Amino acid sequence: MQTEDPAILARGRAEAKFGFYKHLAVYVAVGILLIVINFLTSPDYFWVIWPLLGWGIAVIIHAVSVFGARRKNEIIDRMTDEELGKKDWGRK
Repeated sequence: MQTEDPAILARGRAEAKFGFYKHLAVYVAVGILLIVINFLTSPDYFWVIWPLLGWGIAVIIHAVSVFGARRKNEIIDRMTDEELGKKDWGRK
């Protein structure tokens, strides 16, 4: 089994985290702008909840894919180590 360079893996994780933080910052900035527009144009109806809710779900999914992937990799690594310990895998 070929293992990847730890520096490459770390770089990929760092880029994924940076991408999430950028997504979150844009969500917050646009959300604030939409809230201001909502109160200036139609203060009697809080319509901004719908785009913020939809986009918020996407941000949560993005967070789970970025930060949940590390936990998944740890579990898979542990299970792989267990499997390698259980079987001879053709070694004599």
